[in-house]
Amino acid sequence: MLLALTPNVEFEMVTGEHSSVNLGAFGHSKPYGFNSEVLGLQAEYRYWFNGRPMTREYIGLGALGTTYKMQLGDYMYDGDAVGLGLTAGYSISLGKKLNLEFYGGFGLLGFKQKYYYKDDTYEDYFNDGNITTNSKGFKLFPTKLGVSISYIIN
Repeated sequence: MLLALTPNVEFEMVTGEHSSVNLGAFGHSKPYGFNSEVLGLQAEYRYWFNGRPMTREYIGLGALGTTYKMQLGDYMYDGDAVGLGLTAGYSISLGKKLNLEFYGGFGLLGFKQKYYYKDDTYEDYFNDGNITTNSKGFKLFPTKLGVSISYIIN
């Protein structure tokens, strides 16, 4: 998220001997001057193989919801997406209060959006005051990929 200039914050809570729940939010507006706005929430259940949450390897099952509006080349995309995915990660202890975590995830996203050429009239996509979508479907998509530093609050 840092490379995409997308501020994010995540909280993780231990829920059992081998489990934790991670909740995160992210968003950006015009990073690098690029015509893009994104706002999303992500939740994940994590199973820690080590027997102690927040230490070593884990696998997670997550859900994602996002809304976006962006321009890629000459095309505009304005829509919403929801999805489910799997994440694998590894956490290294840097001390009593700090961890370094590496993770990657992949999932299936369903989307519903307005897809149009940048010179089209946006009002053409309204029908009796309601915005109509002209593109929807499912895509396999990376849902998480990163390195983070975690501060542990007891």
